[in-house]
Amino acid sequence: MDELATAARERGIEVHVLREGDDPAVLMSTRAGPNALGIAGGDGSLAAVAQVAIERELPFVCVPFGTRNHFARDLGLDRADPLGALAAFGGDERRIDVGRAGKRLFLNNVSLGTYASLVHRREAHRRRRVALAGIRALLRTPAHPGPLSLRVDGKPVSARVLLIANNAYELRLFDLGARPNLTEGRLHLYSAGGLLPTDWDERVGQVFELDGRPALQAAIDGEPLELQLPLVCRLEPGALRVLVPPSG
Repeated sequence: MDELATAARERGIEVHVLREGDDPAVLMSTRAGPNALGIAGGDGSLAAVAQVAIERELPFVCVPFGTRNHFARDLGLDRADPLGALAAFGGDERRIDVGRAGKRLFLNNVSLGTYASLVHRREAHRRRRVALAGIRALLRTPAHPGPLSLRVDGKPVSARVLLIANNAYELRLFDLGARPNLTEGRLHLYSAGGLLPTDWDERVGQVFELDGRPALQAAIDGEPLELQLPLVCRLEPGALRVLVPPSG
């Protein structure tokens, strides 16, 4: 992080290194007169700053500095080169879609069921400072309770995994592939009923309403939380201005 902060300052970028307890959204909201807002972090840390960028009508910069960095990958950034991503400040601007689960913005997806349960378990282990390898998490999947029983747009859905995605994913077993397009203008709702999600049902639209129980565990962009139902998930086409390193 020190090397990244130094490189950013050398480019004339104002830097604030987050400390425990800092709220990046609050910090960005109080910055006076920036030309762009950016954050170095993983998928779970990006949306709060992207929300402030939308509110302040400013471009947003993603510097990959987390574990998976799915959003950075889908933007076409080199996830192994956070220093190179700094070139986005003053780079090319694109407009991309964002999703909302209620009022909460998401850049990647909202997951329910088995995947969300694994995220919550991983967070519980992290808090106890116990490292949990991916394969061990997967081996615990059978302990997850039975399928979710929800209504989507008033129609019953029973699934062990349910994913609402900001644009289409190339789905793979145990993982999300890339999104070839961030400007498609559609949400994709994927559901799978089996213990292992090898066969997906897909619905496409700009709005999905979930109902059927008061609350349930979920993960938004890989961050665990509890969602209150009923819940409306919707797409906001082209809502986020994103800067990427200059092409060519």
